[in-house]
Amino acid sequence: MTEIRQVVHELLEQLGSSKEARQYLKEFSSASQARFAVVKVGGGILRDHLDELTSALAFLHRLGLIPVVLHGAGPQLDKALADADIETQRCDGLRVTTKAVMSVARPLIYRENLSLVEGLEARGVRARSIQHGVFLCSHLDTQRLGLVGQVEQVELHAVESAVRSGAVPVLTCLGESSSGQVLNINADVATRELVWTLRPHKVIFLSPTGGLLDRQGRVISAVSLSNDYATLMQQPWVHSGMRLKLQQINEMLQRLPDKTSVSITSASQLTRELFTYRGAGTLVRKGEAIEVFHNPDANTLGRVRKLVEESFARSLQDDWFKHLDDPLVLLSETGRAAAVIVRGVDGLPYLDKFSVTSEAQGEGLGAAMWQVIKARFPAFYWRSRNTNPITPWYFQQADSSNRSDLWVVFTSGIEDAPQRERCLVSALSRDSGWTPA
Repeated sequence: MTEIRQVVHELLEQLGSSKEARQYLKEFSSASQARFAVVKVGGGILRDHLDELTSALAFLHRLGLIPVVLHGAGPQLDKALADADIETQRCDGLRVTTKAVMSVARPLIYRENLSLVEGLEARGVRARSIQHGVFLCSHLDTQRLGLVGQVEQVELHAVESAVRSGAVPVLTCLGESSSGQVLNINADVATRELVWTLRPHKVIFLSPTGGLLDRQGRVISAVSLSNDYATLMQQPWVHSGMRLKLQQINEMLQRLPDKTSVSITSASQLTRELFTYRGAGTLVRKGEAIEVFHNPDANTLGRVRKLVEESFARSLQDDWFKHLDDPLVLLSETGRAAAVIVRGVDGLPYLDKFSVTSEAQGEGLGAAMWQVIKARFPAFYWRSRNTNPITPWYFQQADSSNRSDLWVVFTSGIEDAPQRERCLVSALSRDSGWTPA
């Protein structure tokens, strides 16, 4: 018990919020051991971040949490095929796997699997290599794709046996046909099939990029499929592996409970992604509709007022809304996230209020709301108190910031320096709308 308390204390010190970490630790501990989490590890992580990965997995193991790990080896295979003078071909985002490709892929994937197992064991973590026997497949399309498998059945016996013994199961993305032919499976596809069968509490994709990237190469903090999927799939910068990953995650979530989410993050941020509301990568959920009200009725205003007052534990002025200039309200379907935008200086949008319940933060709803705001308003500004717990997150979302004694004023998409200065003056002069404390 003393060792467990020390580990939990270390966790809380790492994350900085004991309330969040304790909530998630309790939640994860109550789940079936084999269904705690599936962690899909990209080949780039094994190649460049193996030490960070094994450190994070070892920490979870010390907490008594055993994830099911499935890995790819894409970059390593690309290099090995190039060294062997074998052309890499892809069709619909999938690797064409000829007999020559498979002759290189099989031993390479075995080596990468054992490398991860040995790395975990070097940290005192029991780990079990599971190279075959999980994915029973048919040929997806022999003529176009060669030895690529379509998963027909997922057999969990070996996985559950490993977890019962306290060992981390480490799976390859190789399957077998009914005749025993070894088939290659795209790692994202294999993860999808595993998740559908296992139905874990958490699904984590580890990627060197640390998340899905926008056109500027920045991590997108959240994706609400109901609001964002169609738009993202039309973007020219969503292509190749990212496009396939997004497609597989979308298909995966459609067959899982609404509360299920998928996190895409880096190995070094795995713990933070699991144990904090705001995480450290991209959180993908089915999401819920976010409605826009240009002329909100009394019922809508009442829901917004209630959420804002409960979130900040303060009371708004009775006539707060009447004094807002051309207000627009964004409200989530469940009423757990809301934003109020008004006309600011130079006609720019000013974010007057942004409120999300703690539970909804954990589900990524706040970040999804933020994506809707940014998509609707390419340029806007807002302020937040220095003491507001969400202020550090705002720094990550903003293009510019300016501190005063009580406030930090942020801008997004405003490039003109004199205009940013006018936004600063405007934000600092605004009535907060709260009744005196």
